[in-house]
Amino acid sequence: MTAQVSDKSVRGAVALRGARLSYGDRVLWDGLDLDVAPGEFVAVLGPNGSGKTSLMRVLLGLQPLSAGTVEVAGGNRRIGYVPQQRALDTSLTLRGRDLVGFGLDGHDWGIGWRNRKRRRAEVDSALAAVGATRYADEPVGLLSGGEQQRLRVAQALVGDPRVLLCDEPLLSLDLAHQRVVSDLIDRRRRAADTAVLFVTHEINPVLPLVDRVLYLVDGRFRIGAPADVMTSATLSELYRTNVEVVRVRDQIHVVGAQHVCEDEPHHVADED
Repeated sequence: MTAQVSDKSVRGAVALRGARLSYGDRVLWDGLDLDVAPGEFVAVLGPNGSGKTSLMRVLLGLQPLSAGTVEVAGGNRRIGYVPQQRALDTSLTLRGRDLVGFGLDGHDWGIGWRNRKRRRAEVDSALAAVGATRYADEPVGLLSGGEQQRLRVAQALVGDPRVLLCDEPLLSLDLAHQRVVSDLIDRRRRAADTAVLFVTHEINPVLPLVDRVLYLVDGRFRIGAPADVMTSATLSELYRTNVEVVRVRDQIHVVGAQHVCEDEPHHVADED
């Protein structure tokens, strides 16, 4: 059975039923049932190759499931996507507002003259929402990594998504910019009731924001509140080895888990 990606209205923002994803004999996950409510913040954790990025691809409609179904409220037109932070070429002359505008053009290619005023207003609003107005007309290749990532968040939000998929959006950002980007995403989901699925290798930067965790390890998974999933007993069971979870003040440290394993096939994702 292959996945169904539905445009119809679903009770939650995202619904996976009996979801399985495999490549030959290798099973990334199987029997995954997941409902994500509007406004909920779900962190997706796990080692490299566990299927985190592939889950994003399934929800984007880019990767079919091996079995089961997936439904997204509003269909793919109402999904925003924030990719991993990657430095752009310094010679790139594309303006910040043009990058953000791609978030509209992907859904409404060939905008007529009569819509250009509305389009500019929507882009300006998204830029203002992430605090990027002052460099909106600068070449993106000359901006810092944090500034570029703000623009990527604005690009994801400009289409007024009901679901926001974030694939390691804090990667390569310093602590200050991690907090800025995390707060922007959290502010959006609270203001607009947008569901957030947030792939990350490190939960601590977003721990205060997370409602639930989906933890994937070698074909197994657990779903629940961080306090229930991020425990020595649960992670030891998932990794099938002794794992210690140490809590220091408001941070969680995982000791003993094998965080790097065989990557997924390169045609699926560069990193997972």
